[in-house]
Amino acid sequence: MPSKIPNTVLGLLAGVAVVVSAHAEPRGYLETVNRHTTLTSTVADNGDLNPYAVVVAPVSAGKVEKGDVLVDNFNNVANLQGTGTTIIGYRPSTKQTYLFAKIPVNLAQCPGGVGLSTAMTMLKTGWVIVGSTPSKDGTTATKGDGCLLVLDPNGNLVSAWSGPTINDPWGNMAVVDDGAHVILFVSMAGFDVPSPRVIDPATRLPVVVHKATVLRLELSIAAGKPPQMVSQTVIADGFAQRADVDNFLLGPTGLALGRDNTLYVTDGLDNVITAIPDATTRTTSAGVGRIVTQGGLLSWPLAMTWTPDGHLLVCNGKDGRVVEVDPVAGKQIYARWLNTNQAQSPPGNGNLFGIAMAPDSSGIYYVMDDVNTLMKEAR
Repeated sequence: MPSKIPNTVLGLLAGVAVVVSAHAEPRGYLETVNRHTTLTSTVADNGDLNPYAVVVAPVSAGKVEKGDVLVDNFNNVANLQGTGTTIIGYRPSTKQTYLFAKIPVNLAQCPGGVGLSTAMTMLKTGWVIVGSTPSKDGTTATKGDGCLLVLDPNGNLVSAWSGPTINDPWGNMAVVDDGAHVILFVSMAGFDVPSPRVIDPATRLPVVVHKATVLRLELSIAAGKPPQMVSQTVIADGFAQRADVDNFLLGPTGLALGRDNTLYVTDGLDNVITAIPDATTRTTSAGVGRIVTQGGLLSWPLAMTWTPDGHLLVCNGKDGRVVEVDPVAGKQIYARWLNTNQAQSPPGNGNLFGIAMAPDSSGIYYVMDDVNTLMKEAR
């Protein structure tokens, strides 16, 4: 860490928004939230830690009350990545925390076992779908292909989906949900990723493979019955992915579907947000899509969520900031620091993962990996 932090960084650490342009930009959502609140520990009763996905419940069903926040854990008590099996719930109305699900470590129907990733959603029918990106030793050297797990509203495992199009479900899901029919978008970041010991001599980093995809799943849900998969379509491919000693796997992580049927995707290795047109209807892959914005305030962009006025909020993986983006104009508006832990350089490096908007738009829920907590940035 540098011995002296520049004044500009100190301003950021104080929570000051960074305006991209010297001229006044249209006001964005991040400008209205500036109060950090620690809500709960995300460590489960079995010691699982390293919170990844953040999902706000759209309905009350089983153990879950509408508005509860579900968070899964990627690591087990030994802090091995790709081995977490638990989902915790936090109830804002009572400030209570509970265990929603504890999934068996080894599942015959899930290649490689269970390691819960950022890919998670709760449907309007109460079913929870969560991705598994598993490992035996905490590295991609022993990773499995993983699966998508289907849980009932009480956290019981009902089924698991795997197959040739599913390889390490990784990023936060985008969802179209009308109850009986659901469309899920999930990024897959594990195809042909070698061990982190396989080094590119030019970069001296693990080899980058451009095989990550975005998979569209169409589901049918009959009354009282679990979701059934109707179809699968790869709508985007060619995204960068590679193994990483500290972060396990790097690949496309953020998915957000716009009102115009455009799916936005974050590609952290290329430090870019791209757009996939006709996402719910296209029958072929759009490749990596068109570039919306790249570089600038982005620093390994991860999970994304929408603001009420149609901007994207994007967590950075290489520092503790969230960035607000106008996807129509292709402009980065500004960034706000959510995690300023100076034990990392830059501050907060590697600490942010999932993000979700509160139902009343009063703030954003996010997790801090360094202290295993669920947080809220509110007005």
